[in-house]
Amino acid sequence: MSDLRQLQFSDLEVAVDDARQLLASGYIRHGNWSLGQICRHLVLVQDLAIGGYPLWMSVYAPLRPLMRWLLLPKLLSGNSPRGFRTSGIFQPPEGLDDAAEVEAFAASVKTLLAHTGDFAPHPGFGKLPPEGILEIHAAHAAHHLRHLSRQGDTE
Repeated sequence: MSDLRQLQFSDLEVAVDDARQLLASGYIRHGNWSLGQICRHLVLVQDLAIGGYPLWMSVYAPLRPLMRWLLLPKLLSGNSPRGFRTSGIFQPPEGLDDAAEVEAFAASVKTLLAHTGDFAPHPGFGKLPPEGILEIHAAHAAHHLRHLSRQGDTE
């Protein structure tokens, strides 16, 4: 869809910068979620990389090799699929304050980057080295933030 920005973040700090720029410039939605909702979703997902995912999510463990082979390259290349409904625990509510959620996202990223232990196995891709988990979360942020364009941009 031509309304979507082509985004790939080298790291999560660049994703935070992009969210802050969208907040400062204003933005146009090309998807279902506001900037605040996207940031809340990203926090909900990435905080579990440290705290651990719900046990019921391990039901996907047998599919992890297939998902690593089929979906992970698409996600990391910026060509992640659209239209998958996320679990209810990751659904952000309406009416969030964009500025507060951008700063919560920034704080979550800071916590992830400062983490020195192992990360929890990703529900879809399994146990990965820290740089792999951080790369997935940067790609996930790009996947969602691409649905917002800066006010006045002609992309």
